[in-house]
Amino acid sequence: MKKIEITPKLYIVLTMILAGAMMRLIPHWPNFTPIAAIALFGGTFLKRKELAFLIPVIAMLISDLIIGFHSTMLPVYLSFIAIVGLGLVLQRKLTVVNTVSATLAASVIFYLVTNFASWSSGIMPYPMNVAGLMQCYIAGLPFLFNGVIGDLFYTSVLFGSVYLVTNRQNAFLRIK
Repeated sequence: MKKIEITPKLYIVLTMILAGAMMRLIPHWPNFTPIAAIALFGGTFLKRKELAFLIPVIAMLISDLIIGFHSTMLPVYLSFIAIVGLGLVLQRKLTVVNTVSATLAASVIFYLVTNFASWSSGIMPYPMNVAGLMQCYIAGLPFLFNGVIGDLFYTSVLFGSVYLVTNRQNAFLRIK
């Protein structure tokens, strides 16, 4: 049997999974959770890409075991997998502008995919035509707003922490 080596990276990965799951379980504004930021962060910074894809999915599964499963889980999970893909692209040229752009794109991807899934599942009271889809998207705008604010906040925390840790000598030298 292979022994699991406890490394700082393993602590970070486990912390991200547990924090993501816990933040979904405590009271919060709708869509104001760190899962998209964790997905973007993992795609950008984790060398083992399978972990980048697994972390948001495992965090969602853990919290969904408690919150409950629903009919649009697959599109929700797939949207987070797509956001990891954004992180993979972001790592090629990591700048503040690109990070903010990727964060906004992540929010929009989640909004478009999950609202389309809700509409197409028939669980929402919208007609199954283009007008009904537009009604669903319009009704979801407050959730998009919360998602954008949450994604920007959590992405700032995660990416900002990496910046401060990796540039701490320079940052502290400038403070003097």
